[in-house]
Amino acid sequence: MVILYYDQYTINDMTYYLAVDGQLSLSFVGSPNHGLSEIHQYIPDAHLIEDNMRTVGAAQYLQAYFNGEESPISQHITFHSGTDLQRAVWQTLLTIKRGQTWSYSQLAQKVGYPSAVRAVATAVAKNPVLFVVPCHRIIRQNGDIGQYRAGKDLKRQLLMMEKAIV
Repeated sequence: MVILYYDQYTINDMTYYLAVDGQLSLSFVGSPNHGLSEIHQYIPDAHLIEDNMRTVGAAQYLQAYFNGEESPISQHITFHSGTDLQRAVWQTLLTIKRGQTWSYSQLAQKVGYPSAVRAVATAVAKNPVLFVVPCHRIIRQNGDIGQYRAGKDLKRQLLMMEKAIV
């Protein structure tokens, strides 16, 4: 079991749940307007304690991000779930610069599993730290933006905001 401290924030008319661990490492960013129970889809053994003092730094980062400000997150990110491959994918996603996109195939190459494109795509979909771990920067080989747990429209908006597509 992992103890996570969480709170709910409204940013640009959308509500998000954020959770950090005891070391204040960001561990979860929920989908817009989803309930707290979503966290258990990504971190099944999470024991949740409401505490807005511990999550305020992550909320400030997200607010700045959605305002189009370019600033690195100051909090450490810790993955409390996932296979070794999934964690490797999530770590690699952190290296994609704002304004860039990669295909699933490129990501599979970078992670060192060039023939495991489907497994890599599944890992992208299971990213527990939405927006901060930029899974929205992964698109299909043909240039289509593909799926996104927060919806295709939001993915398109994020990429446009980051100037990755027009």
